[in-house]
Amino acid sequence: MKTRWTRRNGMVWGGVLLTLAFAGVATAAPPWKKLVPFKSVDADPNKMYWLTEDQGPWMIMATSFAGPGAEEQAHDLVLELRKQYKMEAFMHKRTFDYTQPVYGRGVNRYGGPKRMRYQAATKFDEIAVVVGNYMTNDTPGLQEDLDRLKTARPACLDISSESVKRHTTQRFIGLRELQRLVHSDPEVRELGPMRRAFVVRNPLLPKEYFVSTGIDPFVLEMNREVKHSLLDNPGQYTVRVASFQGESYFAGEEQRQNVKGFGPSLDLLKYGRSRKLEEAADKAHRLTEALRKRGVEAYEFHDRFESIVTIGSFDSVGNKLSDGRLDLRPEVYKIMRDYGAETSALPQHGQGFKPRTLDGIQFEIQPMPVKVPRPGLASTYALDH
Repeated sequence: MKTRWTRRNGMVWGGVLLTLAFAGVATAAPPWKKLVPFKSVDADPNKMYWLTEDQGPWMIMATSFAGPGAEEQAHDLVLELRKQYKMEAFMHKRTFDYTQPVYGRGVNRYGGPKRMRYQAATKFDEIAVVVGNYMTNDTPGLQEDLDRLKTARPACLDISSESVKRHTTQRFIGLRELQRLVHSDPEVRELGPMRRAFVVRNPLLPKEYFVSTGIDPFVLEMNREVKHSLLDNPGQYTVRVASFQGESYFAGEEQRQNVKGFGPSLDLLKYGRSRKLEEAADKAHRLTEALRKRGVEAYEFHDRFESIVTIGSFDSVGNKLSDGRLDLRPEVYKIMRDYGAETSALPQHGQGFKPRTLDGIQFEIQPMPVKVPRPGLASTYALDH
């Protein structure tokens, strides 16, 4: 994949430029180009700066426009950010279509997928203005650029100007400006029309580009000594039948060093885990043990946010049909059916769903196939060292 990066920082050495100008040096690559960290950003009003895969992979989402004239106003902002603020700004168009029906969670009373529609059935294009390029989400200079954007007041976004106010298509600018003016914090009142700017990934790059390889070493340690760990599942897929969540809490480095062991006593939960996560892990562990006692191939897995229980190990979930649907393997479908919620009659409301339980612990309403997590070489190395 082709990638282009640009380093930006520094100041213009006026004396050097003035000297060279009088000297009339005519070379293809002047010596000062190598000496002066001059921040040069292209800002051609006749050029459209559309986002490509070459920018990023991390960006700053500055603001967006939608409606008649949105593209023109986005272009004006891009030029101003490039010319006045020396930021590499780009435009990115995305279409939002809310006119088509969608499938909701669960099933309807006939057992089929639940079809839903948006209350406001509209379709529109939105033009986002983003700033890049940043190699990582903590690249030096990114936070400084983000802070500058939040306080910047480009002329093309100044709604105190009657012309801008009358024609602006900046999303929610009126509401956000009102919220800023009445805010009790004086620092917030000093922010500009792009105060909602935030760091994003380049939307043109595939999600796989940002997927971390392997499992977090801390999470790997949490599951290392679990008797029926999902990490020991020999298959590529399994069926998640229960999940238990709690408030997340990130352990510090000192706590990580103290983490040792995670057997049935759940010793690890003393470190870097909230009480709710501790209770979630305990439920998952007890449910796994209860299933195993009944001869069911059950597994448990714990991370920083939740604990889950799965059943079965499969090399594939099923076969994809010519119409795009998935023909589930009978064994997978049986698990989903046997551990999914039962239909239950509700007074004056027809039928509802009643989750199945085992030893007082609930299964999910609709079990689903999931991919078995695998530790990568990097996380394994970190764990052993």
